[in-house]
Amino acid sequence: MTSSLPLHLAVALDGAGWHPAAWREPNSRPTELFSAPYWTDLVATAERSLLDFVTIEDSLSVPSNPLEPLTDVVDEVRARLDAHLVAARVAPVSKNIGLIPTVTTIHTEPFHVSKAIATLDYTSGGRAGWQVKVSASASESAHFGRRSIPALTEQERESIHGGTLPDFVKELFDESAEAVEIVRRLWDSWEDDAEIRDVETRRFIDRDKLHYINFEGEYLSVRGPSITPRPPQGQPVVTALAHQRVPYELAARSADLVFVTPRDDGQVTSILAEVRTAQDSVGRSGPDLQVYADIVIFLDSATETGRARLERLNALSGKEYHSDAVIFTGSAAELADRLSEWQGLGLDGFRLRPGVAVDDLDAISSDLIPLLQQRGAFRTEYPHTNLRGLLGLSTEVPNRYAADTSAA
Repeated sequence: MTSSLPLHLAVALDGAGWHPAAWREPNSRPTELFSAPYWTDLVATAERSLLDFVTIEDSLSVPSNPLEPLTDVVDEVRARLDAHLVAARVAPVSKNIGLIPTVTTIHTEPFHVSKAIATLDYTSGGRAGWQVKVSASASESAHFGRRSIPALTEQERESIHGGTLPDFVKELFDESAEAVEIVRRLWDSWEDDAEIRDVETRRFIDRDKLHYINFEGEYLSVRGPSITPRPPQGQPVVTALAHQRVPYELAARSADLVFVTPRDDGQVTSILAEVRTAQDSVGRSGPDLQVYADIVIFLDSATETGRARLERLNALSGKEYHSDAVIFTGSAAELADRLSEWQGLGLDGFRLRPGVAVDDLDAISSDLIPLLQQRGAFRTEYPHTNLRGLLGLSTEVPNRYAADTSAA
């Protein structure tokens, strides 16, 4: 079954690309990976493709598989820039595309996250989002020294692969849900018209329109209010990557959009059912969670097939590349067919992970998007709206405290 609705497409940017050997490709600009022009060029290509948004990957450790012990390999990119600061840098030089940095919870204060994403919403003109990431890593907790998270045992790693999370990891997801709730409340702690800016009366703000959030949870306690006015979108878009029940429930409790990782038609259907079950389990109110499928892509070029390119990259790295998401190799036409088929099964959109950032983003722009446009399956220009409007979310977001007249 296929759908006649326009596709929603995004890309996930992670350094030189999602393959560990991507930095060694001729076009990958390895000496520029930590420069502003590299990131502004990537986002410019994504925006030229009229994509909904870019997510920018991040964590509190060097790039690695979080479910495997950290090794001392030197033939992979083992450093990161701060995703939020990268988004802040590209915001003024982009106009329409959404910017969604990854910011971890657990070790990051929700007050700081609220202020940072609200600021990004201002500097981007209403295009900000947040990809929530739960840190369950012992090595990451050691960076801070404020709390101890145990290292996963081999048995716990196997149980996670099998779909069962250890109890302490489940608690971290509950804590993250509290963190997102605090961030959302802080975004609402200023009413939209709280700023008066009246020079004659010397009143910049109306204190009656600032509100304590007075959040008291099992893990976190925040009084508020924010020190940053309510973001232009009211509530910037909150997203999360999820693979099983507990993360699905975090997304259902806290997010507008969830990234999932089906590998075939059957898994698309079953994951969608699991997400809806998670919504029912947590008593989600309001619109359904939007569901985007992640796909790692190695697209054919004029000189090399995507399959041959992947095999060559595997040879360079000395091991086969594995991903939590399905790995697609082939032509733009074949990928377009896959997207249409999966959309027809009920997915709201797709997030493409470029195997090699520069090469596969260029292929998206030059091959995939024109083909989708020819089929009438993708936009030919951006609508005049913010990120929420671009994704079909409500652009009129009520402030939960607006009817409360108690002053902060």
